Amino acid sequence: MAPSFDFPDWWSKETRKGTPVVVTMENPNFSVLELDGPEATFRSAEKDRGRNAKQFTWVLLLKAHRAVGCVAWMAMALWALLGTIQKRLIFQQGVVVESEKPHKNRLFRFIRAFLVISLVFLVLELVAHLNGWHFYKPSLHMLDVSEIQGFLHATYLLWLTFRADYIAPLIQALSKFCVILFLIQSADRMVLCLGCFWIKYKKIKPRIDGDPFKSEDVEQPGYEYPMVLVQIPMCNEREVYEQSISAVCQIDWPKDRLLIQVLDDSDDDSIQCLIRAEVTKWSQRGVNIVYRHRLVRTGYKAGNLKSAMNCDYVKAYEFVAIFDADFQPNPDYLKQTIPYFKNDPQLGLVQARWSFVNSDENLLTRLQNINLCFHFEVEQQVNGVFLNFFGFNGTAGVWRIKALEESGGWLERTTVEDMDIAVRAHLNGWKFIFLNDVKVLCEVPESYEAYRKQQHRWHSGPMQLFRLCLPAIITSKISIWKKCNLIFLFFLLRKLILPFYSFTLFCIILPLTMFIPEAELPLWVICYVPVVMSFLNILPALRSFPFIIPYLLFENTMSVTKFNAMISGLFQLGSSYEWVVTKKAGRSSEPDLLAAAERETKNLNQQLTRGASESELSELNKLKERKSAPSKKKINKIYMKELTLAFLLLTASARSLLSAQGIHFYFLLFQGISFLLVGLDLIGEQVS
Repeated sequence: MAPSFDFPDWWSKETRKGTPVVVTMENPNFSVLELDGPEATFRSAEKDRGRNAKQFTWVLLLKAHRAVGCVAWMAMALWALLGTIQKRLIFQQGVVVESEKPHKNRLFRFIRAFLVISLVFLVLELVAHLNGWHFYKPSLHMLDVSEIQGFLHATYLLWLTFRADYIAPLIQALSKFCVILFLIQSADRMVLCLGCFWIKYKKIKPRIDGDPFKSEDVEQPGYEYPMVLVQIPMCNEREVYEQSISAVCQIDWPKDRLLIQVLDDSDDDSIQCLIRAEVTKWSQRGVNIVYRHRLVRTGYKAGNLKSAMNCDYVKAYEFVAIFDADFQPNPDYLKQTIPYFKNDPQLGLVQARWSFVNSDENLLTRLQNINLCFHFEVEQQVNGVFLNFFGFNGTAGVWRIKALEESGGWLERTTVEDMDIAVRAHLNGWKFIFLNDVKVLCEVPESYEAYRKQQHRWHSGPMQLFRLCLPAIITSKISIWKKCNLIFLFFLLRKLILPFYSFTLFCIILPLTMFIPEAELPLWVICYVPVVMSFLNILPALRSFPFIIPYLLFENTMSVTKFNAMISGLFQLGSSYEWVVTKKAGRSSEPDLLAAAERETKNLNQQLTRGASESELSELNKLKERKSAPSKKKINKIYMKELTLAFLLLTASARSLLSAQGIHFYFLLFQGISFLLVGLDLIGEQVS
């Protein structure tokens, strides 16, 4: 039936009826009130009910529209995911399967065998469920022979008895052990957060008294600046070498009191020529800068720094600042850090905080930003304030050269030379200061491949170092409290226990308990405590709070890489000695910096034309042609361990449906999807 539009009736309903009454109160505290009569004041209840019914209908329609939109979005996302699985996993278009060495395949073989067994038991449980053999309680009553429905039923009953008597107790013991480690690590995280809150509440921070550069000599008043050496170690850093050298050369410090070393370990001749040309440009502008290149690249970054410190002219310098190739210090960096050394002869290191120019580039960089903000804001700051010790971050720090020399200098025995020198300096009584307010621009890896290799090095190296430093820690002259902090908190709890329980509890035990319900994990272990810990981790980066759930899932996903790296470092497997330079994208080259670079190009060409030979000019022309040539097409990788774990968790989530375990199902489902996205290289930079 068509709607009726009776305008006269509608107009008559809206026409005012009755005699208006105006009441004026003499008291100025009261306002004027106008009454439209009894019909306007006491409206019929039926009209209100009609209006409320219409409003309620519109609310329901809006909610239904939102629900349909959400379902449509989820369907589109699922369809896109299935299309990507078909493209990358089945047809393998634009991807390459990650190549693993024999010693790396052990963990993958274990996960693959676990997946096959889980699929077999899923089929068995499904058959039992369809035949009504499924028992929801672990306590089973013995059936008579007449009640057994064939050979398969008897086999299933034997499996239930064997599972309850032999397998469940072992899984329960292992899960309890991992839960205890989980609670200990959570308590440590809570204590660190409380320490950070106390620092914020009391406004505790290192302070500088007076003018640190003012001369104390009455006969020769003025300003004194110590001799500072700045080192920029790099290796094949084509994307970022120019901006890092440019930023360091613009540091505000007397030129006769500053020397910059560009320590180039590149094995690409074209990159060497580019870096050498950049050094020449700044040298002709009056900057005291030198270029060093090693013919034999041994010891990686530690060997590079060690070789540079052996130069004779280094003896004239008191401090050394280190910046990796993608770091861009502010011009006042040295004036913000060097003054802390003046009145504290036992101070060996001043560490600045990192700030990221590409933290919002993609989901991977956002999740890294959460982790690193917690690391600097909480871990480094609390340890620096209360213990005067923390792990050197390898860059954006200033060392007293005397502290380096007395601690044994740079050693090439591990892939974490920064943590190595920090531990040895701490054992020799040197103090550290962390400056949370001094930030140095840098970038985080944008692709999962680069981030994965970086995390492997960061988690295998500490285990190598722990094996080597344990005797020195035990026999050192530092207090027992500092020894316990180094052994149990710094190394064992935060470097070994964290990746162990994270992988074992959430990637192995949890899916296993779906097939062994007698050892089911409590809800607070898989839901409440992890969410609280994730909330604490995200507090220093509150802007990233909407990503708390992806952060929780991604941290569990990365546990397989961290666990594998921890095992390889602890048992000195071959992969623990691998050093892969983290790929940079050069995101800090903003349009304004590019414009400045274009303005400098003319000056550089003129200077090089005046002082360069014909062979050098031809070489530079070849380099320009190489840079303008189209780059090779890159491809994404498929990570088999992550994919196998994805299918394992999805299989466990399907098994949880048979037991109607709500939270367990959703956790396993989304965690499996997280592993699937990472295994297909769908997180981070898409390079294909």
